[in-house]
Amino acid sequence: MSFFDSLQSLLHNILAVFADFHFNDFLDILLVAVLLYNGIRLVRQTRSMQLIKGLIVLLLVYGGVSVLKMNASGFLFNELFRNVILVLIVVFQPEIRHVIESMGRSRFRGGLFGLRASNEKIRYNEETAETIEAVCRACAEMSDRKIGVLLVFEKQTPLAEIIQTGTIVDARVSEELLGNVFYPKAPLHDGAAVIRDNRLCAAGCILPLTQHHNAVSSALGTRHRAAIGMSEQSDAVMVVVSEENGNISVAKEGRLRRDISAGDLREALGQELLLAETDENESKWKSFLGRLHL
Repeated sequence: MSFFDSLQSLLHNILAVFADFHFNDFLDILLVAVLLYNGIRLVRQTRSMQLIKGLIVLLLVYGGVSVLKMNASGFLFNELFRNVILVLIVVFQPEIRHVIESMGRSRFRGGLFGLRASNEKIRYNEETAETIEAVCRACAEMSDRKIGVLLVFEKQTPLAEIIQTGTIVDARVSEELLGNVFYPKAPLHDGAAVIRDNRLCAAGCILPLTQHHNAVSSALGTRHRAAIGMSEQSDAVMVVVSEENGNISVAKEGRLRRDISAGDLREALGQELLLAETDENESKWKSFLGRLHL
């Protein structure tokens, strides 16, 4: 068979494959790939791997029980695996909730198709920069004095339930206000303060502690565990100042960045809270409107 005959046969086989290929097959494969990718990323980004290892051990034990025909143990394992879907939902409830919440978050805070007018974006960034500066100055001051601080920057996930556990303040964020709120003898200093839209919305709020106790250092206190727990259940950015040693920490997506300077804190908050001057979606939308002469 000549080279051209082989090439022709190959092309014929390729065309035969695509002849039976439907668009819904492509969507089906794409959906499965997306689900598998996000499932693997969820396992890697959270501490679910330990739970999966535990389930694998249970499967191995179940296999041994079946081979050895251990009736009593076999009955227990049969009941367990008969309701395996319900068990997985209960075990992975925090992770499943985090995924569903993240699917409902929009990329920007407002505007048609996620767009924000340039002047509104500039004004928002200016206010956010002032808030970040006030927070950094206050945290640096309280770090030197070893005063405990727990701040929550609300982003896309609404924290109404958390705010209801505290006392409504609704005031512009300032170094002096934060100093008064977290003053050791102040009535609200033990709880968390929630910042929403560059205003101190509430103080003295109660946060959920992290459920991954074994993965958290025993040296961390309640503030740090609450910061990690809140960041696991939302997209909020947490700022903690330890009253033990004055160290400043930032928590995001279940990860705690410890012992940072006020400058590092300013940079971290800027990256998380400031809106980009331009974004790809906005550029494409403006280009489309320009072509329509709108």
